[in-house]
Amino acid sequence: MIEKFKTYFLMTALTLFFIFVGKLIAGQTGMVIAFIAAVGMNFYAYYYSDQQILNHYDAIPVTPYEAPELYEVVENLVRKANLPMPKVYIINDPIPNAFATGRDYEHAAVAVTTGILDLLTKEELEGVLAHELSHIKHYDMLIGTIAATIAGAISLLANFGMLFGGDRENRNPIVEIALMILAPLAATIIQMAISRSREFEADRGAALITRHPEWLQSALSKLENYASQGVVHNADPATAHLFIVNPLKALQGGFSSLFSTHPSTEQRIERLEMLKNELRWHHL
Repeated sequence: MIEKFKTYFLMTALTLFFIFVGKLIAGQTGMVIAFIAAVGMNFYAYYYSDQQILNHYDAIPVTPYEAPELYEVVENLVRKANLPMPKVYIINDPIPNAFATGRDYEHAAVAVTTGILDLLTKEELEGVLAHELSHIKHYDMLIGTIAATIAGAISLLANFGMLFGGDRENRNPIVEIALMILAPLAATIIQMAISRSREFEADRGAALITRHPEWLQSALSKLENYASQGVVHNADPATAHLFIVNPLKALQGGFSSLFSTHPSTEQRIERLEMLKNELRWHHL
C-alpha cells in the first residue's frame, strides 16, 4: 500500500509540474492544454504502455514448456519476493539485456533477450531477474514510463509554446526562449534522477531477494562489456530507462553520459559491494 501511495504521489507531482510549465509558457491557455494532455497521457501510459513497449521490441510470450529453465528461475524468485507470477517474454536479439513492464502486480511482465540467456549463468540470471522483479514490486515501471512521457511532452509543449494563446502584448520573448530551453532540460533531469535512483533501489532489492549481491555484480560486469558493443534492436531514448543496462550505450559517450538513464555500472557494483558487507554483518 505504501509503494502504491508513493507511486501515485509521484505521478501527481509530475502532472502538476507539467501543468505548471504549461502556465509558464502560455498562461491560462497553456495550463488548460497541459492539463488535458496530462490526463490523456497518464490514462494511456497506465493502461496501454506496457503492451506497446513489448510490441515495440518484438517480445514473444513464452510458456513453461517453451522456456522451462527461465520459468523455473522466475517462479523461484516470485516466491521469495512474495509477488504474483508475471508474464514472461523473450526477445530474439543477440545483445544481452532485460526489462520489466506493467502497471501493477497483476499486469506485470519480464522480458529477456536471447543474448542474455546465452551469456549468463543461472545465478547471474537470477540476479538480473530479481532486479526486474524489484522494479515490479515498487511500481517503478509505471513511474518511469510516465516520467519519460511527460518529459517528452514538456519538450513538445515548450517548442510550440509560441503557438498557444495568452496575452501577446505582455509576453516577454526572452523569457519564453529561456523557458523553451530550460523547461525540457529540467524535465529531462527529473526523469534521469528518478530513473537512476530507482536503478540503485532495484539493485538493492535484487540483493535482498537472492541474498547474493555477487550474482548481480557479475551479471552487470558482463552486460556492461556487451552493451558497449551493440544496440538492442528498436532501442530508443523513450524506453531506454526500462532496461537493466542502457541499450543505447554503444551510441553514447562523453557528455551524453551525463544524461544517461542509468548510473554507471561501477557505481552500481560498488553499492552492491557495500550491501554484501551489510548482509554478511547481519548473518554474524
